[in-house]
Amino acid sequence: MANDSFETRQWVPYPVELVFAFFANPHNLLHISPPALHARLESVQIVPPPPRPLAQDPARRFQSLAAGVGSELAISFRPLSWLPVRMHWTARIVEFAWNSHFVDEQVRGPFAYFRHRHGIEAQSSAGGEGTLITDQVEFALRGSVLNMVAKTAVRRQLEAQFAERQRRLEDVLARAARQASRQP
Repeated sequence: MANDSFETRQWVPYPVELVFAFFANPHNLLHISPPALHARLESVQIVPPPPRPLAQDPARRFQSLAAGVGSELAISFRPLSWLPVRMHWTARIVEFAWNSHFVDEQVRGPFAYFRHRHGIEAQSSAGGEGTLITDQVEFALRGSVLNMVAKTAVRRQLEAQFAERQRRLEDVLARAARQASRQP
């Protein structure tokens, strides 16, 4: 069974430390999940990551929860918003590098295989300092012929969910930046 994959890229005008801290906190997943999914965080088992690097600028020393390698996150969601059936998904963090990337893989869920690399790197543009967010998703459906036909539809749905996340992300990060600036 061949894997399918896609990649998204988005530049945001926020420092890499803020963006990484936001994504590394599993509780923030719900803030960027499309509302139509009715996603719920069912449980989180946190394994602490290595010590956070100390930013030279005290304004960039964000104190937030981060899920390190071995952390598991269980969510449920509605694959079709009009259908009151929830799917359950458990993902495990398998790689983690501060202000660079982390990778989660499905442990239990609807796919035969699912791997998501969250790349986060500082990148300046004409607009100034910011962060490039790269999502690399690799997945495979379970083996029946019907599921192989559905691969295109599933890929489109995943791409639409990531596009929705991108539309909402700058507003969500703006709120996170305001909240972080109020913290001591």
